[in-house]
Amino acid sequence: MCRRKAAWTTELVTPPLSYLQGASPATLAQVQALLAERRLGALLRERYPEPHALRSDRLLYGYVAELKARHLKSTPPLAKAVYDQRLHIVRNALGTHTTVSRVQGTRLQSKREIRIASLFKEAPAAFLRMIVVHELAHLREREHDKAFYALCTHMEPDYPQLEFDTRLWLTALEVEGPSAAHVAR
Repeated sequence: MCRRKAAWTTELVTPPLSYLQGASPATLAQVQALLAERRLGALLRERYPEPHALRSDRLLYGYVAELKARHLKSTPPLAKAVYDQRLHIVRNALGTHTTVSRVQGTRLQSKREIRIASLFKEAPAAFLRMIVVHELAHLREREHDKAFYALCTHMEPDYPQLEFDTRLWLTALEVEGPSAAHVAR
């Protein structure tokens, strides 16, 4: 819990845990205790100390293309993989996958794009990999169903844990501020 002090009250206000909806009450209690002590960000930095060097869209595209070539050979090629500054704010999404179709002459051309929220430039390497795997899985499986999560786990065996830890990281970022997000460089 965090203390929000106003002139008229000193009550405790529980921070919103929007990224952890569906978690068990016991898990939420543990997260709230870590947030109250302002230790969640430090715990995650200790667990995931490795930063990534993918600062540009060109490097991100190469990384995404390499993962796609390794795990999704039969899917159509990607036209673009970029960081998007507005993504997290506008769509409340961490990444998106889109197919842009255009008529060229008598043919229908389609291009596939992946956009990753720019806040992942500062994320640990494992969290960037998780979000890229998630968006790549959408190239084959549109819905978040059993087949989708099986594909994510095939590409990244620790996917369920990484997804949960990414949610914890986003919660720490929201409650503790930007210092919770930074990994050592």
